[in-house]
Amino acid sequence: MRMRPVVSITYRALALVLAFASVGVASAEDAVQQQSVAAVDQLPPSQEVSRTVTELAGWIIATRDAGGYPFAIMDKAAAQVLVFDGDGRLRGAAPGLFGSAVGDHAAPGIAGLALSDIPGGDRTTPAGRFVGAYGPSSDAGRVLWVDYDSAVSMHPTATGVPAERRAERLASPAPDDNRVTHGCINVAPGFYEGIIRPTFERGGVFYILPDTASLAETFPEFVQSRSAS
Repeated sequence: MRMRPVVSITYRALALVLAFASVGVASAEDAVQQQSVAAVDQLPPSQEVSRTVTELAGWIIATRDAGGYPFAIMDKAAAQVLVFDGDGRLRGAAPGLFGSAVGDHAAPGIAGLALSDIPGGDRTTPAGRFVGAYGPSSDAGRVLWVDYDSAVSMHPTATGVPAERRAERLASPAPDDNRVTHGCINVAPGFYEGIIRPTFERGGVFYILPDTASLAETFPEFVQSRSAS
């Protein structure tokens, strides 16, 4: 999938929201330009970024919830991964593959199971806020752990099982076929090497939106700030 500069109305709207949340930006127009120059967009042209994602990004920056570390927001329903640097600048956005099972839990003891032994209903990508970093794994070398306790990592799509058609799923314009993994998050190899690896080399914070749980349960402080504003 070819990378392209971010020029869509959706991303300009996102940049405007982040401009008002950031400190030291001269104007919203300047913020749009900064975001557009730096960011890489692999999302299908017809896809939009949800208002929830936009508002969550602004809240993270305004409150410094990520502590100055880079962060990613993952929208499972839309199969989107948005990546920001430690200053809150949008680095890129791309489709992602997520757990084949709909749900926001991590089954107890799942980290100790072989992939083939994970029950179908437990192949979820858990929702919530996770502090992650690169670290060793027992079978894949050094990986980017999103949540080590539930064995959820982010890695580039591999050929894997041909019948799963992971590359084709990433390339399709609709998010409906992007639920195929055992719980980990997959992105295209080019996006991983160009955006994910350099951004999170020293760790970061990962925000995964829920499938069925409420936003208030998943991100209570964020929801409280929305109701107070």
